[in-house]
Order: sequence, then structure tokens, then C-alpha cells
Amino acid sequence: MRPDGDDPEPDDYGLPRVDVVVPDDARELDRDVVAYHREERRRRRRARIRRFGGPLTRFGVAVPIIAGALLVALLSGVLMTAFGPRPAPRPTGAQLAPRPSASPGRVGGLLPAGSVDLVAGEHTVMPLRDLRPGVIGIVPPAYECESVVAELAARTQESILNFWLVADPRPVNGKKGMSLKELKACAGTAHNGTPQILDDRSGVLASAYAPPRGAPRTPLPGKSVPGTPGPGTPGSGTPGPGITAVFVQPDGVVNEVVQAPRPGPELNEKVQSLKSG
Repeated sequence: MRPDGDDPEPDDYGLPRVDVVVPDDARELDRDVVAYHREERRRRRRARIRRFGGPLTRFGVAVPIIAGALLVALLSGVLMTAFGPRPAPRPTGAQLAPRPSASPGRVGGLLPAGSVDLVAGEHTVMPLRDLRPGVIGIVPPAYECESVVAELAARTQESILNFWLVADPRPVNGKKGMSLKELKACAGTAHNGTPQILDDRSGVLASAYAPPRGAPRTPLPGKSVPGTPGPGTPGSGTPGPGITAVFVQPDGVVNEVVQAPRPGPELNEKVQSLKSG
């Protein structure tokens, strides 16, 4: 179209004539040149994106979603492996000793008949004689958690054994037995190894192996009860306020009961002896 509205005649090819305006100064085309180069850069950028993203966009959004899910699963697995709790050793496959040298509840005999609750999120009933091999720590009332708990947890883990903590429910001098919350807090002081928490509401284990403070200490027949004496009255036979460690062999036989044990090489030897007991 001409500005004056007079349409020219088409040329020999049937195309309309076009008015071309040539500027006197080429600098007047600078803005058009800049716009052209900007558009070319956009075009090349879109081409690169299509070239690299083409294989993914060919299948729509399914591939990015699957790749993201796999990445999240991989990261979750790594974090759970690195920071999750270590699994407790599996129960032994060894048979119970058919003819132990002592009656149940005594050194040289099996653990007493009965059951306790294994507290691991939920309460799971567990026969007492399935507590093997490993060490059972019986915690007295008003016990102030000592380093021996962490020591036993570390030594039993090194030997691939179990370590259980159970509170003595019998009150002493008006003090009730340690609650499960306090028992878990005590178990949390162990940085190497994880003590398992038992709930013995009937006090079967404590009655068999841990005489209450203030009561005469009766020696277990058939075997002495070694250990480091606690801060009780000398010569009175009264055990100190420490825990009672019950050492149970793979065949279920209690080979030693130690009142108020102390960390050291002797305790480590007692733990290691359970592997060959």
C-alpha cells in the first residue's frame, strides 16, 4: 500500500510493489540491529535447551518425577544408614543347657521361669530364658547412672552380645523403683552400643539376683558372686547402690553375678568369656 492510497499495478509476477525507505544515516537502524541480535540470542538459547532437554521432554513429566523420587530414596537410605540405630544382635540359636549345675535363679543355673516386656516403642512380651547371650543390668531405686552402663554397652557391642537394663521395682527407704523414662535416659548415656530396655513389673530378676539394700546378702549356692564392692557398710554384706550385672551364656546358664561392677579389664574379660561359655 502506498501512503497516498494509490495502489500500484502488480509486477510481471503478480506481486504488489513495495515501497522501501532507505535512511540517509545508517545509525538510524541501530535499534533494529540490536533487536535483531537479541532475538537471535533468544533463538539460540531455546535451541540449546531443546537439544539438551529433548530426551526428557520426549516422555513428558514422567522421567523428571521418577528421577526425583529415586534421588530422594537414595538420600533417605544414606541418612538412615549413617544416623539410624544399630540393630541389636539376633537371639542365639544355641539350645538351653539340658542339665545345668544349679537350679534356676542361681549362678550356674538358668534364668528363672517367667517373662518380661521388651520396651522398643511397643511392649513385647519376652520369655526370660530368651535373654541370652549377654549381660542384664538390674538398676536399683534412686540409681545415679554411672559410667559402667556405657562401658557394658560398648563391650557387649564389640563382642556382638546383648545388654539389657531393667529396673528393680521394689521400693527402698520410701523410694520407688526407677521409671521407664529414667531408665531410657540412663541407657542414652551409652554412645557406643544401645542398651535394650526391659520392664519387669513382677521383679523376678531383681528378686533372684539383686537383694535389696539393707538386707543381708545371701551367697548363691554352687558359685561365689565376685565383683567390686560398692559403698555399702564394710562387712555387713549389704550391696552398694550400684547396678547388678548378670552374665548369661549362649546356653542360658548364668555364669556370674556381679554387684556394683566397675569399668576395667576385669569387666571386659567377663563380657568376652560369654562368647565361649
